[in-house]
Amino acid sequence: MKTRIISAIVLILIVALPVYFGNQIYALLIGITALLGFKELLDLKKTHRKIPFGMCLLAVLALMLIIFSNFNGRSLNQGITYKALIFTVFGLILPIILYKNNKYTAEDAFFLIGSVLFLGLGFSSFILVRARSGGIGHLGLFIYLILIPIITDTFAYIMGTLIGRHKMAPAISPNKTWEGFGFGLVAGTIIPTIYYLIVLDNFTWKIIILTAILSCAGQIGDLIFSKIKRENSIKDYSKLIPGHGGVLDRFDSMIIIFMTFIFLSSILY
Repeated sequence: MKTRIISAIVLILIVALPVYFGNQIYALLIGITALLGFKELLDLKKTHRKIPFGMCLLAVLALMLIIFSNFNGRSLNQGITYKALIFTVFGLILPIILYKNNKYTAEDAFFLIGSVLFLGLGFSSFILVRARSGGIGHLGLFIYLILIPIITDTFAYIMGTLIGRHKMAPAISPNKTWEGFGFGLVAGTIIPTIYYLIVLDNFTWKIIILTAILSCAGQIGDLIFSKIKRENSIKDYSKLIPGHGGVLDRFDSMIIIFMTFIFLSSILY
């Protein structure tokens, strides 16, 4: 527990200023985080077969193109360029006809495409939400979205431990219960909604529904990433963050929440 707390404090100190200013350094930090997450997915792939180094580099380029297409803080209706998505798909699928002896297969290509699109769209949402020029992004909104998984996960864990009896998905995450899910949903809706009302000062009844949806999305996101770990027989995606695991262990529910928010943003704006 001590290691976990110290790691959390160090992480907060590292990201606090970039998140506050939301500038180029923040965008660079998001890009680096996405790269670390991509490496964790590549490490899973190594248990099956090794993807050629050149294709991994091309996938990294595609990932950065998707993420930094939001570098200038475009609005949610602009965001990722269609050209970046086309480059990702064509750039990673076409080379299967160039490699001989199945050194780079269609399965490898679709693995890279899926990984790049998933992480690219996911981490781009962090830049869009925090955008300072244009769009709807600002610090208060960013904190609101961060609060949702923190409150949801905390209350789900506490109440699930205290009164949890009915397993939610025992084959994926044995410790999760429906009781924990319910209490996490309630707390993860009420507390961030109160924050939104006080800080953002443009409250409507839609915020309650949106916050509840995002709380659910976060818990589902946690299950999705747990399922991936189960399929690959690992406990953590990496040992990068002492006491916490890897990047994807920490950003699992947040990625889904931020993506869901952007998808549903038309409800508010």
